[in-house]
Amino acid sequence: MNESEENKEIESTSLYSINDFEDSLVSTTLKEVCEALKEKGYDEINQLVGYIMSGDPGYISSHNNARGKISSIERSTIIEVLLRNYVSKL
Repeated sequence: MNESEENKEIESTSLYSINDFEDSLVSTTLKEVCEALKEKGYDEINQLVGYIMSGDPGYISSHNNARGKISSIERSTIIEVLLRNYVSKL
């Protein structure tokens, strides 16, 4: 790469996608919450549906701070990410 190409690369604007950030955050959080729920012997899908539908954090175990982690993300964001990922695979 010559000097001109290096300068263009440095000067170019990087695109940032909030969707990518949200997807990653929600994915990581759901994975950790599911692992904690499984460790406690709960059906993770049933517990997550209960939480998302009702907003009651009591559906999520506090084991490994799962309740705190899931509560740090808006339920609407969780639904949006899940739907965006599902629809993209249709």
